[in-house]
Amino acid sequence: MNKAARIVLLAILISAAIPVVALSADLPKEGKYNTTFCYSGVTNRVEFSKTDWAVTYEHSGAVLSNPSGGMFDKSSTRCIGMLTAFGGKSTNVTVCLVKDPDGDVRMLYSAPGPDGKRIRQVIGGTGKYEGMVETNTQMDLGPFPTIKDGTYQGCTNNTGTYKLK
Repeated sequence: MNKAARIVLLAILISAAIPVVALSADLPKEGKYNTTFCYSGVTNRVEFSKTDWAVTYEHSGAVLSNPSGGMFDKSSTRCIGMLTAFGGKSTNVTVCLVKDPDGDVRMLYSAPGPDGKRIRQVIGGTGKYEGMVETNTQMDLGPFPTIKDGTYQGCTNNTGTYKLK
């Protein structure tokens, strides 16, 4: 490859990288988001009776923003949780790590609120997510058929607001 072709190639590579860097630098400090989160995972069940049992679960997946290029777009997730039922009372707690394309990570905690609707909290974050505050409304896009015993898959639509430090 001659010198002129190398310079053109270098210019193309640099210009392709600039929008990614600019997106991180120009991220609004607050705003709204709309994402689709799809995941698959495995379960483990402990059963004592019809009313007393527990299930642990772990899933991983991907987040895409609606429209593409928005907040949290192309993030990867890993979540663990536990669903229990004892004497007719149940709970479902989930903890997730969400890593974005820049390598910044959020830790999220999700559990039923007093009205039975799920409440999601940002426990902590690295990089741009340090000190972040977020609201979230989640809508299940399933149900999806189980492909293998002990596994599950699904998608949710998540909308809300965020405020960065």
